[in-house]
Amino acid sequence: MPSVTDEFEEHRAHLVGVAYRMLGSRAEAEDAVQEAYLRFAGVDRSEIRDLRGWLTTTTGRICLDVLRSARVRREAYVGPWLPEPIVERLPTTGVPSPEDVAVRADEVTYALLVVLERLTPEQRVAFVLHDVFGVPFDEIAAALKVTGAAARQLATRARRAVADDRVRHTATPAEQRQVAEAFLAAVGGGDLDALVKLLAPDVIAVGDGGGVVPAGRRAVEGTDKVARFLFGIFEKTLRSGGPVRAEQVLVNGSLGFLLEFGEPPQRLVTSLAIADGRITGIFDQLNPAKLTAVPRVDPSRDLFGRP
Repeated sequence: MPSVTDEFEEHRAHLVGVAYRMLGSRAEAEDAVQEAYLRFAGVDRSEIRDLRGWLTTTTGRICLDVLRSARVRREAYVGPWLPEPIVERLPTTGVPSPEDVAVRADEVTYALLVVLERLTPEQRVAFVLHDVFGVPFDEIAAALKVTGAAARQLATRARRAVADDRVRHTATPAEQRQVAEAFLAAVGGGDLDALVKLLAPDVIAVGDGGGVVPAGRRAVEGTDKVARFLFGIFEKTLRSGGPVRAEQVLVNGSLGFLLEFGEPPQRLVTSLAIADGRITGIFDQLNPAKLTAVPRVDPSRDLFGRP
């Protein structure tokens, strides 16, 4: 019979993915998965019929407790709270292949993670378990300690909130690339008119500095305000001294940017939400504590062409 550790390790990557989508933090996700391991080690394994399902719902139950306590912590957070991004380098073609898109079919985009933050902990767990990972409602009900009908209602309300949110991200990889490159050209070239044309009327820009590095304490909303805000930030960055480098990357499976500026270099990950050819959301993660797993800008891929 396989050891507890061997059985658990077969599912660890899946469980980290479940927990990250619920919590928006890889560190918290790994802690939740470790707690799931400890619980698994303390039960009679012969009573578990579906190990993957049992571990998934157990992890969901642990994440529910974390989300409830996180609400208190995030109320004291300095400025807006944004999830920790997962950043990957683009393939050499610059556009994800159909195979890459298929692999990321269940990827929760950064924009969706931001929207999920506005749900109650119970709604978020129900939505992620059912809509992302296909867990049956009776198992979700057991994890949430509610009836099956209540679990279904929680997921329905979460789904409705996600659908009604103004931050929309429906663009294909090719559309993302076209808009992202036009965005960089407009901001870098100081073309206000071009930038305005790329922004949705109800666009929102949010930055997370965690009180450690400068970032807006509130979201900026509306085409004109967001456009002028972006130009102001870019001009300030150029005046800060030191190199300014940017690389197009995948942020939670969608196109975004990795930037470095100043001396010593400050890093920034920008995620764009795009729908109908326009940007509906701009999310800047500047908090160093949430960028520890993010790579440095590859000089050979510097979009500004600096050596």
